[in-house]
Amino acid sequence: MIIFFFLAGETARGLWTLPSVPPNLRAMLRYALKRFLSLLISLAVASLVIFIVIEVAPGDPASFMLGLNAQPETLAALRSELGLDQSRPERYLEWVGGMLQGDFGTSYTYRTPVTEMIGDRLWVSVPLALYALFLSVIVAFPAGIYAASRRGRAGDVGVMGATQLGVAVPNFWFAMILVLIFSINLRWFSAGGFVGWDKGLFAGLHALTLPAIALALPQAAILARVMRSALLDVLGEDFMRTARAKGLTARQALWRHGLRNALIPVLTIIGLQFSFLLAGSIIIEQVFYLPGLGRLVFQSISARDLIVVESVVMLLVFSVILVNFLVDVAYAAVDPRLRART
Repeated sequence: MIIFFFLAGETARGLWTLPSVPPNLRAMLRYALKRFLSLLISLAVASLVIFIVIEVAPGDPASFMLGLNAQPETLAALRSELGLDQSRPERYLEWVGGMLQGDFGTSYTYRTPVTEMIGDRLWVSVPLALYALFLSVIVAFPAGIYAASRRGRAGDVGVMGATQLGVAVPNFWFAMILVLIFSINLRWFSAGGFVGWDKGLFAGLHALTLPAIALALPQAAILARVMRSALLDVLGEDFMRTARAKGLTARQALWRHGLRNALIPVLTIIGLQFSFLLAGSIIIEQVFYLPGLGRLVFQSISARDLIVVESVVMLLVFSVILVNFLVDVAYAAVDPRLRART
């Protein structure tokens, strides 16, 4: 890893010292490389922390699988089969080496490759996160714009009060209220489970609607507040006053100039929210009995299936770090001030 960092640094130094490389591109490459090195370091630290935290958890997977009355010889044989008789550094290096090759190991409980288990559940967790993000955006944008355009008025106070409630109330409470209203009383949606995408796109989205709403409402509240704040900052800029002086109405200046300039921090938050929705849906998937990554983690923790827990959590951490990296690079690409500070 140290050799890789050294070679990457030398390669990048050679790139941005070439006279043929434009200064803007050189600054962008420097910024992207620094963020990429930070990504690699974060992944290395995260893998070590995840392994240590899970390994020190009480309980033995082999003892859990065989029960309390298992014979010592049988227990030792199973531990050897699962690789649990190796030292922790050996197991860590084997786990990391397998992940680098796309091999997450084999589940202790299901005796199934973890890669296949993750692949099956990604078809639930990723659409759920995208669906929730879409609902969050279509609610937050109008709410934030409406509040910013009526700063200090009753509409602004009402929207901010609603968003404060959305931030404060846990999403699993929203989930239970939605089940009570739309599943038990109105019977518009199923209370849980997933029919599968083979039943059609509409059936799949119908099954994910209540979980997506429960995930989206708190995120929409956060995004609406960010949208309002960003718009208010832009509305106070000189170019907005110039646009008004040229004859544009407040509404025209807002839509033609204000909204576009306020989108940069908002898009950053949207990118971060997607990674949070993907990694933070454990409770919601448990409430609605969805066969996603969150429920897989919960079931694996209950069964002491350490290899599944480590692999899924590492994959979720990787998705969060990767999205943050892409958002940072995209932000620097459209805002020269950010990469100029590196």
